[in-house]
Amino acid sequence: MSDFTTINVVGAGLSGLSAAITLARKGYSCNLISALPSERAQSVLAEGGINAALNTMGENDTTMEHFKDTMKGGLYLESYDAVRGLTENAPSVVADLVRLGVPFRSENGQIILRNFGGQKKKRTAYAKSSTGKMIMTALIDEARKYEVDGLIKRYPHHVFTKVGISDGILHSITVTDTFNNKNIIFKGKTIICTGGLNGIFPGLTTGTTQNTGNAAAILFDAGVELANLEFIQYHPTTVSISDKRMLISEAARGEGGRLYIMRDGKPWYFMEEKYPELKNLMPRDVISREMTLVRENPSCTGDVYLDMTGIEAFVWKEKLSDLRKEIIEYLFLDPAVEPVPVSPGIHFFMGGIRVNDRHETNVKGLYAAGEAACKYHGANRLGGNSMLGALYGGRVAAEAATAALDGKRDEETETADEVKKNTEEIDKAAYYEKNPKETNYDLTDYTSTPLYDERLKNILREGLGIVRDKESMVKAYDSIASMIEESGMSDIDISRARLGLAMVGLAIERKESRGAHYRIDYPDAKDEYKKTSVAKFEDGKIKLYFADIDDGDWVYDI
Repeated sequence: MSDFTTINVVGAGLSGLSAAITLARKGYSCNLISALPSERAQSVLAEGGINAALNTMGENDTTMEHFKDTMKGGLYLESYDAVRGLTENAPSVVADLVRLGVPFRSENGQIILRNFGGQKKKRTAYAKSSTGKMIMTALIDEARKYEVDGLIKRYPHHVFTKVGISDGILHSITVTDTFNNKNIIFKGKTIICTGGLNGIFPGLTTGTTQNTGNAAAILFDAGVELANLEFIQYHPTTVSISDKRMLISEAARGEGGRLYIMRDGKPWYFMEEKYPELKNLMPRDVISREMTLVRENPSCTGDVYLDMTGIEAFVWKEKLSDLRKEIIEYLFLDPAVEPVPVSPGIHFFMGGIRVNDRHETNVKGLYAAGEAACKYHGANRLGGNSMLGALYGGRVAAEAATAALDGKRDEETETADEVKKNTEEIDKAAYYEKNPKETNYDLTDYTSTPLYDERLKNILREGLGIVRDKESMVKAYDSIASMIEESGMSDIDISRARLGLAMVGLAIERKESRGAHYRIDYPDAKDEYKKTSVAKFEDGKIKLYFADIDDGDWVYDI
């Protein structure tokens, strides 16, 4: 905890485990901190697969084709260098997973790839419809080897509650043990891998109900920049279950599932008519928007259905058995026999903590990866790129956090002694005076109030839906601003509301339609908004602005 070579990793899903394992392989120790054990991380829920241009299907796929599809899918709102690094390294990421024992579907030693939305090539490696669980199991086993060696020290059931930043430098984080309410203060560099903002929209997302979004709210309050918050991906095929939305994986459409709605008494397969090339495998923002529009069509009636009855029996058995079992268990119908009514649900947040290509934030010593960070996906994420982005991003963040320590900087590099001195000076600047072993923490200080959670969710649902306009967004902004002024809100309630205010504010400022951000009053994309939208809380005010995509004005030698 006091060793300058120890890195803190907050979050133990795909990106957190990737960061921790990368650190351990390089000989650095880390504190792996998480509210829940890795087995209960949201990453376990990931179904469809992970993208890599392995070219095992005879389609002449390349990493450049993967790069082009990712940039196009994200409406060119991401750093070219970052996405190139992601796609070029995708085959090695998958190869490492194979080495760790992930049972991707294969034949004759070749990984079988499937089609996923927004991509013309078969590029998605999968393990039935439980890919996330399989990958997490392999990473957990790998991490345990380093736990035995003392390089990874786990702190499960510990919640991130405070951050110490002064003069733009991170000097400590505080986590609270939910079993005994004790605080622990960790000093030194920290990688945030806490996932997306699901908890800001309780009950409306496919993510785990345990993901609160509080980490992003706390960091935003402390001056950490967030970016592209207006880009919220609605997955077209979800269904409502208790407290959340259940995802019907894009893999179902990749294997032949078809969307339709009843029009004039007959099934209308609208995606096939409107988009004859990719049909039901258009990017998710396009499909979700089309589903919303056809529901409003006066000649259409009822729900949109996902028709999977044409999928062959062997596909259900070999590729989609887990998905079929889930649908039968939760919806009491067999998708192989009857269509499933579906509607869009919030699935992924392209925006998050603003990081450069090295996953550094605007705060020295603080990094972010996975869905917690704004990286790789631009204005809309392609299916199969999320697990890849989390694994690769965790690796990049870990390498950046140790670059100055192992002397691999391309430019001026500090020696280990200089780093130790710098870290010790940062430690001296810590403003905590109490001994953490003697400090209790009031659980209500980091647990938001259900009443305010529900109000915030309902306001954001109206303001940040699939189809937006200025009037609804301004109304949402004013409602949140008024709520913040009310008495009775806890600090975390206010932080969460302030984060919601930043989300709506950036959506209002982006006067165009791009990817997951669609405005009926500005239906076209505009070159002037081909920029990163940034929100920063400073001097008691939220500042909103646009920055160049390739802006790397913070490159630290830590």
